[in-house]
Amino acid sequence: IRLRYRYLDLRRQRMQHNMKIRSALNKAIHRNLDEQGFAEFETPILTKATPEGARDYLVPSRVHAGQFYALPQSPQLFKQLLMMAGMDRYYQIARCFRDEDLRADRQPEFTQLDMELSFVDESGVQGVAENMIRAVFNEVLEAGLPDPFPRMTWHEALDVYGSDKPDLRYPMRLHSVDEHVSHIEFRVFSGPANTDGERVAALRVPGGAVFSRKQIDEYTSFIARYGAKGLAWIKVNDADAGLEGLQSPIAKFLDTAAWDGIASQTGAETGDLLFFGAGDWLQTSTFMGHLLVKVGEDLDLATEGWEPLWVTDFPMFEWDEESGRYTAMHHPFTAAIADSPDDLRADPANALSRGYDMVLNGAEIGGGSIRIHNPEMQQTVFELLGIGEEEAQAKFGFLLEALKYGCPPHGGIAFGLDRIAALMAGEASIRDVIAFPKTTTAQCPLTDAPSPIDDRQLDELHIGVKSRD
Repeated sequence: IRLRYRYLDLRRQRMQHNMKIRSALNKAIHRNLDEQGFAEFETPILTKATPEGARDYLVPSRVHAGQFYALPQSPQLFKQLLMMAGMDRYYQIARCFRDEDLRADRQPEFTQLDMELSFVDESGVQGVAENMIRAVFNEVLEAGLPDPFPRMTWHEALDVYGSDKPDLRYPMRLHSVDEHVSHIEFRVFSGPANTDGERVAALRVPGGAVFSRKQIDEYTSFIARYGAKGLAWIKVNDADAGLEGLQSPIAKFLDTAAWDGIASQTGAETGDLLFFGAGDWLQTSTFMGHLLVKVGEDLDLATEGWEPLWVTDFPMFEWDEESGRYTAMHHPFTAAIADSPDDLRADPANALSRGYDMVLNGAEIGGGSIRIHNPEMQQTVFELLGIGEEEAQAKFGFLLEALKYGCPPHGGIAFGLDRIAALMAGEASIRDVIAFPKTTTAQCPLTDAPSPIDDRQLDELHIGVKSRD
């Protein structure tokens, strides 16, 4: 109903406030980047379909029968071409489009702040972006952000927080307790503790010993959604009593050395509850990370204020079991931390990228990387992603040709302005900071879009519509 009568919904004080915050955000961005010597350029909306990422929105061409434009998922390639053209500092508040399943923080069309700089490394891009975000929050909300932002590698973020976008407002951490349980007879723990690529992770919940068995079972069901096969737990009823002070189905498998090690590492005290997950390192880290946030929310443990963070050193590639090939963790134009194409080919599974994300209160608000500026390295990345030379030429030939004419080292970052505005306004959904958003089924109740078009228009576009019956 709110979206059907959006022009009435926007009259409410809350929505007026949200829209003014968004307007102030845009003004502050323009002002800051202008002061930092950036030039604003527009890039095409009608462009070429890309093979990576989400599905494209396609636009049929009337004058080129049977051919299609794509709406841009990002201005990525155009901003790289601008660097090759000598436009050293570019930015744009750009509309982007992705035909993907929607949720609270996604829309089929969205707005991002797009930035690119020449002759920079990671710290150069991060410094400019961090200064901009700090100035914008100060101007719009009179909120001070730390200087500098803390930094954490992707591996450390998963290991300690179980997420590549950790929310530092929660005081809890994950602890790897492999060394303390590797010798015990409980194979659920000792198996992963003695296996490369696996882990046993513990989460200390302060005061959690008051949880009922029903509450613990509910948390077990919760993490099952993320692939967990079970959740072990220990209530610390009396920390001074050692093993005798524990209440747990697994306490009988522990010896004094194991418990003393766990207690020391986690800082367990009387009245605390320890949760344990075990198995594959990434999967265990991930479901325990979801548990950390869920418990933190339920106990209202988040501190007040803003907690920004840079996450760096992402894996270059992810292995996709279904397709049997690597996919890019960020995108195929991200540079690797590798000295040569041969070094990258030698061990792609463990290659790290020069990518970085800015995280704020558990939300990824910006992501970027240093780009590939060497034609041979770009061809190598395409090759490792299963994009053959012929396909690469057909889809990215213009980029590969441009690289041959000389390209400066360059990098950039893109910020999701809808997410930033939602955080600033204290809204859970980006729909509440967008004037005319779509529903979760990508529909506009106000205008009744999408809608059928008549046969005359279809004929002009040289297309027909198939019935799904």
